[in-house]
Amino acid sequence: MAERLPDITARIENVKQLRAVTTAMRGIAAARAQQSKGLLAGIGAYAEAISRAIGQTLNFVPFSPTVGFDRASGRALILFCAEQGFAGALSDRILDAAGRDIAASHLMLIGTRGAGIARERGLNPGWMLAMASQVGAVAAVANRVAEALYALIAKGAIARAEVVFAHLDAAHVIGVERKALFPLDLERFRQKEASIPLLTTLELEVLIERLAVEYIYAVLCEAAMHAFAAENQARMEAMGSVANNIDRTLCELQQRENQVRQEEVTAEIVELASSVEAIGKL
Repeated sequence: MAERLPDITARIENVKQLRAVTTAMRGIAAARAQQSKGLLAGIGAYAEAISRAIGQTLNFVPFSPTVGFDRASGRALILFCAEQGFAGALSDRILDAAGRDIAASHLMLIGTRGAGIARERGLNPGWMLAMASQVGAVAAVANRVAEALYALIAKGAIARAEVVFAHLDAAHVIGVERKALFPLDLERFRQKEASIPLLTTLELEVLIERLAVEYIYAVLCEAAMHAFAAENQARMEAMGSVANNIDRTLCELQQRENQVRQEEVTAEIVELASSVEAIGKL
């Protein structure tokens, strides 16, 4: 059955509306990605300041302290996955990076969409949390993760922890990073040059332990912000691909609309000519 011009026109309007929605989603994702990228430098500086503080403190400790959990042997895996859809295979890449270690670990999964994909794989995370949907909520997410992590430590359930998250490089290419959280090798923070004497009311061992806890939180903040930026970058790229497909479809529909309109005009001219010819024979 031949296509009708009103039907094609209606389809064009629907496609244009879909294009507007896609453009809006892409714009929102781009803005959020840009915001988070701007904050990453500050979080990195915060982590670096904590690192320097640990190094300065170690210069006044005559032995090599450790921040470990000898009474436990388990491992926690913290996976920052996607919160929403239209982020490509981002969550799958995070789960793949965790590999076989997932089965033997306390799985802590952040991201609603990622949790759904994990269940499809037959995984059952022991702890889940929705990922931030606004850049201002990223620090709160990191804080919630830290609290849950320390609860496992207090129970003696884990002796080590790793975090897996997506990140953006300088060229805005999305990669996946896996980083150890603890136990911390504090010797890598030690500074070669002596520092000025510390003024503190805390025992040095206590100070180092608290700085280590602060450093772990800084790493979690950095991982969460990278994950937020990467998810929005992935969504922006996905919406860009969708927009290209929509533009091609729209172009095809408009060409078909012109063709059908021309066919209708031609049919009307032929019909009119036939009528004139019939009248002339009367």
